[in-house]
Amino acid sequence: MTKIFRYSLLGAIILIQSLVFEAGADKLASLRTNKKIVPVSSISAPYFAIQILALRKAPQDPGFFKNIDQANEYDCADGYVRYTVGSFASAAQARTEIDRIKSLGYSECFVVDLRSYNLNGASWKGKSGFSPDPNSIYTIQLAAYRYPVYVSEFEEFENVMEFYPEDRIYRYTVGEFPGDQAMAELSRIRGLGYPQAHLVPIEKYRPYQIE
Repeated sequence: MTKIFRYSLLGAIILIQSLVFEAGADKLASLRTNKKIVPVSSISAPYFAIQILALRKAPQDPGFFKNIDQANEYDCADGYVRYTVGSFASAAQARTEIDRIKSLGYSECFVVDLRSYNLNGASWKGKSGFSPDPNSIYTIQLAAYRYPVYVSEFEEFENVMEFYPEDRIYRYTVGEFPGDQAMAELSRIRGLGYPQAHLVPIEKYRPYQIE
C-alpha cells in the first residue's frame, strides 16, 4: 500500500510539473520558426508601423495572429513586448492601412514611430544609427509604466512631465532640449541612475500630456 501511495504521489508530482511547464511554455515558438512572428533587435528605416498589441509578456494564444501574414516582435526595456505589422515611410502612409487592420479584428491598433521604442539590450543611438535632428526639440523619457505614479518619485528632477499616449502606457519625461544638446543631456541623466532613459521628439508626446 505504501508503494502504491508513493507511486501515486510521484505520478501526481510529475503531472503537476508537466502542467506547469506547459503553462509556461512559449506557445509562439512555432510562429517564430515559420517567420510569422519576427523578433526585432534593432530599429532601422522605414520607421513607421501599426502596433496591434503590447503586453507584459508574450501572448500565449497563437490564434491572435491568424489574420495577418507577419508581425514584428519588440522586447522593450519598459517590460512590454510589442507587436507591429506593416512597414511605412511615413505616418500618413501607415494611417491609410489602419481601417484594414482594424477590420481584421485588431480594433485597438494605431500608428507608431518605431524610434519611440527602447529595446532591451540596445542604446538609443545604438544599431538604429539614430542621431538627433538639430532643428528638433527632444524630451528625455525616464520611465514608462502600465499604471500612473507620482512624479515626485523622480526626486532628482523638477518639472517631470506625464503623458498617456494611445498605447495606454504612462510615460514620464524631463526637459526640452534642442537636438544639438540632447545627447549630452541624455548622457548626464543616464549617469544619474536611469540607464534606460532615451530621447523622444517632444511633439510626439505633446498631445498626450497630463496637466
